[in-house]
Amino acid sequence: MSDVLLITGIALLSMALRSFAHPVLFKLGSVCILVVSFLVGYLFTGYWQVGLVCAGSWLFLPWLEILTRVRNLRLPTEKLLRHRPPPSRDLFPALEPLTSDLEAEGFEYVEDAGWDWDDHRQFFRLFYKGDECMQASVCLIDQEDSAFCYVSLSSRGKDGTTWTTWSYPFSYSLKLAPQLRMNRVRADRSVFEMLASHRDFMARAGVGPEALTRSAPEELENAMQQELRMQIDHNLAVGVLLPSDGGKVRYSWRGLFFIWFQFLLDFVRFS
Repeated sequence: MSDVLLITGIALLSMALRSFAHPVLFKLGSVCILVVSFLVGYLFTGYWQVGLVCAGSWLFLPWLEILTRVRNLRLPTEKLLRHRPPPSRDLFPALEPLTSDLEAEGFEYVEDAGWDWDDHRQFFRLFYKGDECMQASVCLIDQEDSAFCYVSLSSRGKDGTTWTTWSYPFSYSLKLAPQLRMNRVRADRSVFEMLASHRDFMARAGVGPEALTRSAPEELENAMQQELRMQIDHNLAVGVLLPSDGGKVRYSWRGLFFIWFQFLLDFVRFS
């Protein structure tokens, strides 16, 4: 009975700690979850090895999805953006507030675009700030029974390098091409804070206005498509992706392990 009370107490402590927004307390709550898993295996079997397996199982759970879904994915090599109407307010309630925030910072609306592939839908609202040669995108990713949004700010250099600050909430599932420089910020950052972070990112890289290329608003979609294709080509070259039938690509075993390592990074970051 005392073992059950101990496990229950630590589980309740975990729930309490994870209810706080403070990162240290939240991480302590995650550690408590691992402790509970270890105790369940150890106290009810008497073997500490079983406890370690129970605690470590959290790190290997992603392989269920990796082997059953990701391994069977076939990705298009060309993602052609087309004009599309914005999602409903119920699906994307943050679209209009984010639009207002970007326009308040001097960005001009350009286009609503997106692409569909199987059960995966991606919507972009594109903006441009001519005096800083900066593109902004508000994106909604809608797949199966989940959806999330993020904001990105991009500056393209005359040497072909693109510097992007974004609030994408997860680790990226592909290796970044050498021409792409990423600056990740927390998903709860405001547009004003993201813009300040992007300017600081550019300053630290030593990139001034004279190094940037000015794009016509109608060229933004084509630039995004070229960067997406650059990503596919780079990941084919490094072995994360392999060619598949019908001009598509799929994840190699190296790519599947890469996705798992990305999950581990998120596990540490979000825990």
